[in-house]
Amino acid sequence: MEQTLGLYLHIPFCKSKCTYCDFYSLPHSEEKMDAYTAALIRHLEEVAPRCARQTVDTVYFGGGTPSYLGEKRLTQLLKTVKKRYHVAPDAEITLEANPDSAGDWKALRALRRAGFNRVSLGVQAADDAMLRRIGRVHTWDQVLSAVAAARMAKLENLSLDLIYGLPGQTLADWQKTLTAAAALEPKHLSCYGLKVEPGTPLWQQRHSAALPDDDAQADMYLWTVDYLAKQGYGQYEISNFARPGFESRHNLKYWRLEEYAGFGPGAHSDLGGVRFAYERDLDAYIAGELRLSEMERIPPLDRDLEYIMLSLRTVQGIDSGYFERQFRQKFRPMEELLTQYEAHGLAARTERGWHLTPRGFFVSNAIIVSLQEAVGRQRQQKLQRAAEGDFRIEP
Repeated sequence: MEQTLGLYLHIPFCKSKCTYCDFYSLPHSEEKMDAYTAALIRHLEEVAPRCARQTVDTVYFGGGTPSYLGEKRLTQLLKTVKKRYHVAPDAEITLEANPDSAGDWKALRALRRAGFNRVSLGVQAADDAMLRRIGRVHTWDQVLSAVAAARMAKLENLSLDLIYGLPGQTLADWQKTLTAAAALEPKHLSCYGLKVEPGTPLWQQRHSAALPDDDAQADMYLWTVDYLAKQGYGQYEISNFARPGFESRHNLKYWRLEEYAGFGPGAHSDLGGVRFAYERDLDAYIAGELRLSEMERIPPLDRDLEYIMLSLRTVQGIDSGYFERQFRQKFRPMEELLTQYEAHGLAARTERGWHLTPRGFFVSNAIIVSLQEAVGRQRQQKLQRAAEGDFRIEP
């Protein structure tokens, strides 16, 4: 079986920090971006020999705002990837972009010719006042211009990112945003519920920001699922919807426990049975100091809890037979819980196991924790029996 690999290149530059954002990003300058591009190239070249036996089938330029790096630097980075790695002819190559920096169709055409074939625009809202309130630097008119530019450049695989549950947002406000975005006919839509992260400006304002409560967010989410289904977008993950065949292949790697290698400060990797991340220190990275902020070697049998969490984020759900074969654990404790959730309309059976319903997706964190705890108790019981010398095989 062919070994595949996804590459993630973190571009940590933004014009300004959005009030809700906790990703690693900094102001950008031409000098800093030149130095960072050179550092990324060095890092890509150093790691390439370790990946010689793998075929790169997805490349994702995320951020920050990768489009601020500019056409020439982005092309230089992608050329390095293609030169040093075995890149599949049909690899999905994504560029995240802000609408204010994606309106030049000739620059986008140059990126397409270099190999980029998917663009993800950070739209978030269709209302300019709301965009200003959350610190976005673009307008809705710039969204329209960026979409038109992408199509002129023949970049048809277009994704739009949106956020619901924003400060002061009503269901009617969200409906206007989503209907306006869907009217642009992108191939893919990501609709994220706002999560207020500690340390962000919005966290400091959370008590006075008129944030929609959980019930209001639930109404927005359930309306989203229903509306997008009617528009021909299939939900394939909690927050992601796509026309048939346009699911994000790179993001599916994360949810399927496939391997990926990250480059840049703050970037994460899951490679060779080891999960690790680089420190959020741009200057150290530019200086060639690849310091790790975390590293964990995870034996295959110990990925059971992770598999539960990630698989239940998808509409395919959890495969009970695969779970038992792969992790040598009984599925029965989860089966009992999922049957209870089914009675409340939160889970549904499939041919191979279970998946969560849209209502279940909205409360998935609580469901997943309860399932993981049940498996954890089963694991502890097995260990205890082994310690006591009881090796009987369970029925």
